[in-house]
Amino acid sequence: MRSVGLAMVAGFLAAVSMCAHAKDISKNDLQVCKWGAGIAGAAQQSKLSGTTIYSARKKLRGHKFAKPWMSKMALGITEQTYKSPSRLKPAAIKQTYYEGCIQHDLARK
Repeated sequence: MRSVGLAMVAGFLAAVSMCAHAKDISKNDLQVCKWGAGIAGAAQQSKLSGTTIYSARKKLRGHKFAKPWMSKMALGITEQTYKSPSRLKPAAIKQTYYEGCIQHDLARK
């Protein structure tokens, strides 16, 4: 029971720290991380619902993206999500992707 409480406190502190560091990232980079997290969450939802990777790819190819690089990146994120053995809920995948993206951007600077 005590370890669960400590884990929750550690998670909360990590989230607060992430928010503080996120201010060091440009608005554009934050938007890209949010967009990518949304793609990862949607891919996980498709995977868990039994949609094949081929159907997911076809759906993405039919989607109109705002910027040219988004299509290729969305396909890459979807591929990686499908290759992962994870059975986490889409919201957890979305949060994990977002946090990883933020950490990556911070490490670049």
